[in-house]
Amino acid sequence: MPKIYSIEAPSIASAGIYFFTTDEGIRYEVRFGRKQADILSSTIVFGVLNDEFEGEEYVLVNRGEFYSVMNTIEAIIQDFFLKNPSIHAFEFAGEPLNPSTSPDRVTKRTRVYLRYAKKIFPAQSWNISLNGNKVTIERKR
Repeated sequence: MPKIYSIEAPSIASAGIYFFTTDEGIRYEVRFGRKQADILSSTIVFGVLNDEFEGEEYVLVNRGEFYSVMNTIEAIIQDFFLKNPSIHAFEFAGEPLNPSTSPDRVTKRTRVYLRYAKKIFPAQSWNISLNGNKVTIERKR
């Protein structure tokens, strides 16, 4: 059964930088960045911090903890939103692509994130779409 790992939340709710460590010792960072043009819109970025992966945050860890990692990220997104209820849009991507060579390509990882977005954000309150390799979630008006 997937679990939720212990979450290290920021002391200032609007700071938007969370951490957690899996049972296998993999340390993750989940960061919510505000967009300059709209501070009530947030980009979600998460990845691995361990030195063994040489700073590659989009690395495929493959230690059998995927569902627990995603459950923990889901809990973090819910916590951030509860503490920042005015946010009206979120966006995230599975991994960066070169727009000149792959403008419409959607990675498997982004498709998985799209499925989780649909689980986290209820359809009656949020519009969820795939724009290139990005998942966009916008509050319905």
